[in-house]
Order: sequence, then C-alpha cells, then structure tokens
Amino acid sequence: MLRTSLLLCGLLAAPFALAGPIRAGLWEVETANMQVAGQDVPAMQEMLAQLKNLPPQQRQMMEEMMKQQGVSLGDSGVRVCLSQAQVDTQEIPLQESGCSQEITERTDQLLKFRYSCPDSSGEGEARFVSDREMVTRVSGTAQGQPTQVETRSRWISADCGGLTPAR
Repeated sequence: MLRTSLLLCGLLAAPFALAGPIRAGLWEVETANMQVAGQDVPAMQEMLAQLKNLPPQQRQMMEEMMKQQGVSLGDSGVRVCLSQAQVDTQEIPLQESGCSQEITERTDQLLKFRYSCPDSSGEGEARFVSDREMVTRVSGTAQGQPTQVETRSRWISADCGGLTPAR
C-alpha cells in the first residue's frame, strides 16, 4: 500500500512538472486506468478509502509523508498546491529529486512531454480543457516496472489552505 501510494504520487507529478495554461492554487488529481507491471492498481476512490481506514497513527504518518511532498488527500483524489511563481515560470517540480523533463510538443490545448527520474521515466500528454481542468495520459517505467496512468486534474481554489507548494 505504501509503495503504491508513493509511486502514485510520483506519477501524478509529471503533468504538473510541465504545466501549461493553468491557474495557481489548489488542484485535485483523480486517476483512472492506472497499471503497474500490467496489473490494474486500485481506483483512486478505493485507495483513498483504504488510506482513510488506516489506524490513526499509520494514517497520520502517511499524511505527513504526503504533505512533505506537497500532496494531501482530497475528496476524490490527491491535492497539490501550485504557487503563482511556479505557474508563471512553468517550473513546477516533480515530486522526486534528480528528475528532468523535455517538452516535445506544445500548443494552447496540448502538451506532449518526456520525463526521466532516478526510479522512473516515460512520456505523456496533457490536454488542457480550460485553465481549471486538464486530462493527462502518462506511460513509462517506475522502479523497473511498466506503468500507465490517466488523470483528470481540476482546480479547486486559489487558496491552498495549509498545503505548501512542492519545492
């Protein structure tokens, strides 16, 4: 469970690392069709339910680990905070240090990219529905295993509450 959750956080970071025309503030990212090593990973709703049902001490530890990465649990996904400076410079950090990314195609509505991190690499595309919503497909490898994930990200609020943008 812990390994899957941390892997999920890393995969979800890729689209924000290459953010296009989006708003600063609190975003909620939902996953669909996530696979690792050809096996379906539980849907985000199921993973959230499992996390919420952990014993209090384990849940607190997990939430603290996520918070250190700039991630928190949301209603139907995980939440991340993007500062105005990050959006303006389009230098949104990946959750894992030592990562690099390359934009291979960019239009107002589409961004195609490749990324490489110490334990993962791949490529994907983000389609910008509006400045408040994007849909992303990413495929690659993580910890030596083939991965695939689709996400839908939606802007929640300009105020991130207590969540600090990832650095």
